[in-house]
Amino acid sequence: MIPEWVNWVAQDSSGVWWGYSIEPLRHTSGWYENEVGDYVRLGKSIPSDWEQSLTRAHR
Repeated sequence: MIPEWVNWVAQDSSGVWWGYSIEPLRHTSGWYENEVGDYVRLGKSIPSDWEQSLTRAHR
């Protein structure tokens, strides 16, 4: 289940899905919250075009 405060989801290059409270920034192998906001690990799947995976969470 995705926490209520998660507004963005993205997958990193290892296949881990993360949830973020604010829009994360991309780095060489994943995403980061720029030391502002919260993040949580959501699960893992086979990596698939992780650089294009950033999505706004729908509520």
